[in-house]
Amino acid sequence: MQIIDKRSFTRWFIIIASFLIVILIVWNTYFLFQRFKVDEREKMQLWANATEALSSETEDKTFDLINSITQGNTTIPTILTDGKGIIRKARNIDEVIIKDDVVKDSIRAYKLLEEFKSTNSALKIEYLGEVQYIYYGNSVMLSVLKYYPVALVLIIVLFGAVVYNFYRASKMGAQSRLWAGMAKETAHQIGTPLSSLLGWIEIMKADNVDETTVEEIEKDVNRLQTIAERFSKIGSEPVLEERDIVAETENAFDYLRARASSQVEFNFRSPNHPVMVMLNPELHSWTIENLVKNAIDAMKGKGRLDVVVEEREKFVKIKVSDSGKGIPKAQFKKVFEPGFTTKRRGWGLGLSLTRRIVEEYHKGKIKVLASEVGKGTTMQASYKRV
Repeated sequence: MQIIDKRSFTRWFIIIASFLIVILIVWNTYFLFQRFKVDEREKMQLWANATEALSSETEDKTFDLINSITQGNTTIPTILTDGKGIIRKARNIDEVIIKDDVVKDSIRAYKLLEEFKSTNSALKIEYLGEVQYIYYGNSVMLSVLKYYPVALVLIIVLFGAVVYNFYRASKMGAQSRLWAGMAKETAHQIGTPLSSLLGWIEIMKADNVDETTVEEIEKDVNRLQTIAERFSKIGSEPVLEERDIVAETENAFDYLRARASSQVEFNFRSPNHPVMVMLNPELHSWTIENLVKNAIDAMKGKGRLDVVVEEREKFVKIKVSDSGKGIPKAQFKKVFEPGFTTKRRGWGLGLSLTRRIVEEYHKGKIKVLASEVGKGTTMQASYKRV
């Protein structure tokens, strides 16, 4: 079923995305651990060199210590400027911008300098009696670490979405089973009085009651049997048969026309030959009934209603048009959502159920083909031909 497949796809998409983010964080954590390990080793080596220099009075040792300190920075990007802001030296900067303390791209170099100024406060030093400033940016590790809280929050949100999705699916599944059980029980309860009514019809025939009256009562009883069969099939996979969709649609249309208001002008157009489609007759008549009744409600029992069956090379389309109040374009998709209704009374399940019958059971498509507020609406259901 398409709706269930979409929910399942959403759940698995969230789960896979969550695991990919976790794997990415674990990999980054391992990378940072290895980097910190190297940094710790370099710091200990520097400490060892400082200890050795302190125990020695030679200038070479002192120079080597100073040199190792100045050359030890391999991760933090730095720019040295004079008191006037002119770049003198740079370290760990893209060589396209600055190479060998020579500015190659002055625009990008000074733009980068402005970024460093906004990132960290400058360090003031004096060298050979001249005031200089050291500006520096964030290292690669620091840049990576600042995204960790965002990643962790994202993981929490994703796993929260998974839990909510599973909870909602479980709750909806329980509700669906409850409604299916109630529908089957309703069908079972309707069966008893129906059997009795069939018996009374036979008695009426034996008593020579007016044939027209008996026929109409028999049609209504058969209709009740059809409704009972519909409810008994809720929650079960319906059996599809190769049927003439023109005849099935016309039968449902004729029954509703005979029992609708005389102020509604009914029109039916279709090919004058059978068009075969895989159908469940009871569920298809339910579809036509819902569409026609919605159209009559939209017209408030007065207007023009057209049902047109059109055949194409691979598909057959059923269009139900009315001259009612119309549907705003923003609500074209909402009308098929469970619980959506513009009527004061009603559960808002008719079109939702209709979409399920057409799209999930018959593998067709249903949509609001056209609508204009105040002028009417055309609904279209499409089925694949045999």
